[in-house]
Amino acid sequence: MTHGYRKTLGDWGEQVASTYLESQGYVILARNYHSRHGELDLIATKNKGLYFIEVKTRSNHTYGLGEEAINSKKLQAMLASIESYLESLGSEVPTEWQIDIIIVEGRKGDPAPTILHYENIGEEAL
Repeated sequence: MTHGYRKTLGDWGEQVASTYLESQGYVILARNYHSRHGELDLIATKNKGLYFIEVKTRSNHTYGLGEEAINSKKLQAMLASIESYLESLGSEVPTEWQIDIIIVEGRKGDPAPTILHYENIGEEAL
């Protein structure tokens, strides 16, 4: 599998996740937010809450389940990036925020991919 294919599949998965979230009442604030610690795939808001969403896309299980790609090192990098994002807001920092994971299973263009949404995974996942 080439890097180009993975990037295309990942971009498709992020679009599927964004569309899903918007259908659930979320507003996407940012995509692919970069900090020196890493990247946050999606940042969204809903009901005054702030959501940091990691998206994992799989066309098959050859490389494992999407959930298996979220390890403590990845979560630590996400937390550091979240801290950078929150600092960038200045005095507008929301009091409630959480980390969600969305797994998209399917192939690019699939009209009905499987979407698994794990909400508020919290630091206990570390």
